[in-house]
Amino acid sequence: MNEEYDVIVLGTGLTECILSGIMSVNGKKVLHMDRNPYYGGESASITPLEDLYKRFKIPGSPPESMGRGRDWNVDLIPKFLMANGQLVKMLLYTEVTRYLDFKVTEGSFVYKGGKIYKVPSTEAEALASSLMGLFEKRRFRKFLVYVANFDEKDPRTFEGIDPKKTTMRDVYKKFDLGQDVIDFTGHALALYRTDDESLARYGKSPYLYPLYGLGELPQGFARLSAIYGGTYMLNKPIEEIIVQNGKVIGVKSEGEIARCKQLICDPSYVKDRVEKVGQVIRVICILSHPIKNTNDANSCQIIIPQNQVNRKSDIYVCMISFAHNVAAQGKYIAIVSTTVETKEPEKEIRPALELLEPIEQKFVSISDLLVPKDLGTESQIFISRTYDATTHFETTCDDIKNIYKRMTGSEFDFEEMKRKKNDIYGED
Repeated sequence: MNEEYDVIVLGTGLTECILSGIMSVNGKKVLHMDRNPYYGGESASITPLEDLYKRFKIPGSPPESMGRGRDWNVDLIPKFLMANGQLVKMLLYTEVTRYLDFKVTEGSFVYKGGKIYKVPSTEAEALASSLMGLFEKRRFRKFLVYVANFDEKDPRTFEGIDPKKTTMRDVYKKFDLGQDVIDFTGHALALYRTDDESLARYGKSPYLYPLYGLGELPQGFARLSAIYGGTYMLNKPIEEIIVQNGKVIGVKSEGEIARCKQLICDPSYVKDRVEKVGQVIRVICILSHPIKNTNDANSCQIIIPQNQVNRKSDIYVCMISFAHNVAAQGKYIAIVSTTVETKEPEKEIRPALELLEPIEQKFVSISDLLVPKDLGTESQIFISRTYDATTHFETTCDDIKNIYKRMTGSEFDFEEMKRKKNDIYGED
């Protein structure tokens, strides 16, 4: 333990594991520790089911009807991977895809007037969708063709719209699209997505999910780090982060000190260096049936746009099932999440829970959204942000790129993640 490292990482959440992987690939000497006996920190998948009951202080053990406890891997934080998103790019560049198997989710649904509708992902689905009337469909089709052909470098594709000056609202107006269509386009289709091919390329939906749960992701990047010489220690209580003249010099665990030049950690290790900017409520629901009106999908996402339920932020439902090796045969896990806006967060998510009835068992958590008080430039302590309510990893990847820049002084470059010709085992 009494060694000198370039970087010490505390916590094995996804953000921390990806950063330790990148640092190791780039030749840094990395020590990665976690106080928990399992990988994943806040973003772990909990197994067996008994552990989930204990974690949420639910009395008794899971009923027989839940099947074998070992068959469950329940994500604490629900997210899907956007097929064309930054996390998939990171997985491809680092070849961590070798350690994981993915399934495409079977569809996205959007909530309108108390019911859910499939978000059309092909032209045929768009024309058959009951989200719009016939004339609206024609206008929507023209809009989609326009978006697909739009090229910032080619003014001929602008059709009189200046992308630097025009708001999206004006574009909707040009195609004469109504508020409902604007709702589902902005919240369910775009999701701040910049690449419009992902729907066409993956058919059913632009989201992927790893078999055995999201906890597989941090473990995959931890393996990458280890292959490049990173040292991992789980179940290590962290007694002190040692700072001298305002700068981190090491970490004390079980009486021993490991020295470092830089430190990466999640907010739970440095409570005095973070501030609360909000809260997220998440409700894990175990069901014995697929969600109604989803065509019996084994996996799906439902988005409840905020103005459909008089809120400021959208409510999300992520549903996966036994088909992903995360639940016992015939069981489904639906996780509802949103940003807390009132003193009664459980009331806020009622519209989502109503879509899931009957619910066999609920696990409710309300977490603080924590962000670092400073950029870490002086202390060289770089703190990740808490995972937000969104159902994708784009904001997490932005945080990773941001921390990388703060640590190295240079812009994040995906090329930096590529495996070098030989790792320490001489594997190509």
